Amino acid sequence: MSTTFLKLLRRLVQKGNLRIALSSGEQAVLGDGSGQPVALRTLDEDAEKAILRDPGLKFGEMYVDGRLVIDEGNIFDVISMMKANGLERAATVSNTVTALLHVAEQQIKSRLPVNRNKPNVAHHYDLDGKLFDLFLDSDWQYSCAYFDPPGISLDEAQTAKKRHIAAKLLLEPGQSVLDVGSGWGGMGMYLAESSDVEVTGITLSEEQLKVSRGRAAKRGLAGRVRFELQDYMTMANQRFDRIVSVGMFEHVGMANYGNFFNKMADLLAPKGVMLLHSIGQAEKPWATNPWIEKYIFPGGYMPALTEVLPAIEKARLMIRDIEILPMHYAHTLRAWRDRFTARKEEAIRLYDERFFRMWEFYLAASETAFLYDKLLIFQIQLSREQDAVPYTRNYIGEREAALREFEKTRPPLEPVEF
Repeated sequence: MSTTFLKLLRRLVQKGNLRIALSSGEQAVLGDGSGQPVALRTLDEDAEKAILRDPGLKFGEMYVDGRLVIDEGNIFDVISMMKANGLERAATVSNTVTALLHVAEQQIKSRLPVNRNKPNVAHHYDLDGKLFDLFLDSDWQYSCAYFDPPGISLDEAQTAKKRHIAAKLLLEPGQSVLDVGSGWGGMGMYLAESSDVEVTGITLSEEQLKVSRGRAAKRGLAGRVRFELQDYMTMANQRFDRIVSVGMFEHVGMANYGNFFNKMADLLAPKGVMLLHSIGQAEKPWATNPWIEKYIFPGGYMPALTEVLPAIEKARLMIRDIEILPMHYAHTLRAWRDRFTARKEEAIRLYDERFFRMWEFYLAASETAFLYDKLLIFQIQLSREQDAVPYTRNYIGEREAALREFEKTRPPLEPVEF
């Protein structure tokens, strides 16, 4: 089996500098010698068999379990080198069939009439808050930052993201805003403070709800920013002037886009504006990476625009603007990974070394996905009526300039308590 495993690696690694030591004792140096040197070691033959059979799932599992060891470089270097060579080089009849079975399983699960939104959210977002404090910015923005201008810090880029979204919402004092998937409350508080609006944030995470309410109360915003444990599908008899959703649409599921946009159309006031910020893909993916789906975001799916736009049109919402942010999430994930690995010992004390490797793999694999796999961020601005949004985009820069002035006087954010 070690021989078969090495044969596959030889076919895959044409570029790069990989030193491999197999469980049989066999060793080899692969690639053309370019780039970051990487040294891998497999500890047992069963790990090699598992990766050969199901690389999409088992490569990550073997690394997390400590059966695939990196002696030089890190897991980002390994995944990056593999993807730069083109993973299709490693395709065999056996692992292609396995990959198709993963796709079929996710397609079937997504269409079952079972609402698993709350347990899926809890799997990830109800982890110990101290974990997220290891790598997020001071406002705990757990979505793509906006590096405008390039080279700014993570905190500055997350503020730029909130500013950019607020500008597109065309907020006016006294308006009502629904924040769908409100996270730890940072977006809702920014909108309320910057634009004098009333915000209702909804989440399915009990931990996020607790933190959000505490933060709003501490800043004296409890009367203007309310957070609820609420599924958007069960909201009724309410209308909002503005709706914003950042980093939540990835959890809606491929079979539920029609329900989502129909509900948003029902909740949006006639003159209202909605801004949807989500991870997407340049091509229809059919399924989520099986390791990410199993260990990080169960039920998650990152769609192509071709899957999203028909549902928007059927809901009779008007698309007023689409902006693609191609590399901003790669930069965000690099900042998160650097922060997380710099605090490795704290992460291990919080959970254990296996958990550290799992989240290191998640952050590294996600970063490489934006670098190599045509992932992107899209922001879609929607309205119900033609004149709800100006006919040119000049207002975005103008409103951002005004928001920058507000930020100069905004009281600093207090540390998140958990």
